[in-house]
Amino acid sequence: MCGIIGIVGTSEVAASLYDGLTVLQHRGQDAAGIATVDGARLRLHKGNGLVRDVFNQTAMSGLRGNIGLGHCRYPTAGSEGSAEAQPFYVNSPYGIAFAHNGNLVNTETLRREMFEDDRRHINTDSDSEVLLNVLAHELQIQDRMALTPDHIFKAVAGVHQRARGGYACLALVLGYGLLAFRDPHGIRPLVLGERITSEGREYAVASESVALDILGFKRLRDVEPGEAVFITNDGQLHARHCAEGAVHAPCIFEYVYLARPDSMIENVSVYKARLRMGQKLAEKILRERPDHGIDAVIPIPDTARTAASALAEALGVPFREGFVKNRYIGRTFIMPGQGERVKSVRRKLNPVELEFRKKNVLLVDDSIVRGTTSRQIIQMARDAGARNVFFASAAPPVRYPNVYGIDMPAASELVAAGHTEKEVEQMLGADWLIYQDLPDLVWAVQDGNEKLKHFDTSCFSGEYVTGLDKHYLEQIEMLRSDDAKASRRSA
Repeated sequence: MCGIIGIVGTSEVAASLYDGLTVLQHRGQDAAGIATVDGARLRLHKGNGLVRDVFNQTAMSGLRGNIGLGHCRYPTAGSEGSAEAQPFYVNSPYGIAFAHNGNLVNTETLRREMFEDDRRHINTDSDSEVLLNVLAHELQIQDRMALTPDHIFKAVAGVHQRARGGYACLALVLGYGLLAFRDPHGIRPLVLGERITSEGREYAVASESVALDILGFKRLRDVEPGEAVFITNDGQLHARHCAEGAVHAPCIFEYVYLARPDSMIENVSVYKARLRMGQKLAEKILRERPDHGIDAVIPIPDTARTAASALAEALGVPFREGFVKNRYIGRTFIMPGQGERVKSVRRKLNPVELEFRKKNVLLVDDSIVRGTTSRQIIQMARDAGARNVFFASAAPPVRYPNVYGIDMPAASELVAAGHTEKEVEQMLGADWLIYQDLPDLVWAVQDGNEKLKHFDTSCFSGEYVTGLDKHYLEQIEMLRSDDAKASRRSA
């Protein structure tokens, strides 16, 4: 889960890229970077930290040019070191700067092919660098004396044939323009927009439409699954489907947690989808406990607030803000290690005791992943004087690793894996636990766009649309568990 944005403008784009990254910051807080093209030269600045910390006035003044891309990183593969901050760059062919959101499931095969067959060296543990080199190789075997959009689309088709997983990518090809493409299943999101200025037409491509909104770009459409969009240096837009026949299956967890509520993904309002999640959850509560005795519905800020408000309205129960959030603490889900997540909960939330005292409260969260945060929040509610603490998840139980760019790598770290809902209820210390049913979650998103027939629901269902090689899940558990990440950080 990273944030990416690219712009082909009629004037300097660095400030717009910076502003776009700030509203994509929720997608990654580990590192950030911007690359621009200044004539025949690539300008690049990146580093660890939040967007506001990586870029100062000096850095921004050096990012000259009318075309560029930006990235904010959330590490699911590789390490958290500054060497893996993006954009990545290779100088052959042409010079290519590259930004990637997602995760490949055949990285090691591609890494071996890069070395043995393509004679390319991969310098980091990042699958993004592998993907960049696959693209570079596919461009290199085209007619380099007269690179056209047709050659570029053939190169992307070659990438699709070799790479498996979820990926949304941006590439600056020096001397030619900005390339954007999306995996054949459309797992990770990518949206295209345009802006008309006094100087001409400008284009932007970003992970979420909210980045386009803040910059004054009109959302045109999503980049389609398997499609590549190429915008030349002079602003000419070309598009082509480079992979056919795959099942369109966008990630449903984008709507549950990852995306901002003011974004549109696949022509579905994230905000409206979350309202419908709350309505469906209320219907389940009324079926299972018509005499629920709930005195107040309290959201876990911020992602669950929309679903919780709809749930409270459907139940006819007061909606109350029972937790005050410290806005200066990052999202606990994307903290790099379990220790950081544990320490951050008490720093992040503080209860309003009057909303809990002698009440039966229903706490609502978007999902329950590791369970550590939920357990602490439930105890905080009890300490604040709640009579009974019920807990509702707007998503089904997360029982399986997500392998397409979300940090759910190890089944052993998922509280619901191998446990019944009653067992999870006891592990969390709730008086009652209720989960969303998967068909209801699918309906809540699908109702916004009936053309969507399938979703990536792998973390709930265990069904992986790309297919997985034997033992792959065991391999990523060894490489990407919290213990493995802690070991790499201390090395």
